[in-house]
Amino acid sequence: MLYLGEESVTLLTFKGIAVVIMGVSGAGKSTIGEMLAKFMNGSFLDADDYHPLSNKEKMHKGIPLTDEDRIPWLETLQDTLRESLISGKFVILGCSALQKRYRNILRSADPNYDVGSYASVVKFVLLDAPAEVLAARLEKRAAEGNHFMPAKLLQSQLDLLQIDELEGIFKVDATLSPQTIISIIYTWIFPPQENKNL
Repeated sequence: MLYLGEESVTLLTFKGIAVVIMGVSGAGKSTIGEMLAKFMNGSFLDADDYHPLSNKEKMHKGIPLTDEDRIPWLETLQDTLRESLISGKFVILGCSALQKRYRNILRSADPNYDVGSYASVVKFVLLDAPAEVLAARLEKRAAEGNHFMPAKLLQSQLDLLQIDELEGIFKVDATLSPQTIISIIYTWIFPPQENKNL
């Protein structure tokens, strides 16, 4: 048994799956996450919705977040993912998750996660695109008034992005059509031998 506060969870008894659609601002996390959740009859969580007002205000002013800002936010996301996993739900989280230590907080939503093993039911998909494509998307969004993250913070996010090949993060070209990206991710989550009976 694994004890989590007042509740205990028997190892390997839950059927939930979590997929984190990650990347810097402008990569398409919300668009792809919402589409994938709908396609798979799951739920979509936008990590931006979990930021406290103080974080949103900093980003709106063009001030990069610190770990002191990010860690409590990531721990809230971890708790939310854990509840979904234990309930047996399929959940998609759109979250920047730029650094390994941030992703380990999210991986730890899996009650069975052995820290450092990277073996978790929380999987990561990186939406990868050239900086100029990302900047153009952010500028378009800002002009439409659709996002609190200014394009000038993009470089600070790109500088923070850290990928370790050992983590098994699945990279997808974010310049492909959304439908193609959804199909690629679905096939990765459920390889053909597994989805024959779906």
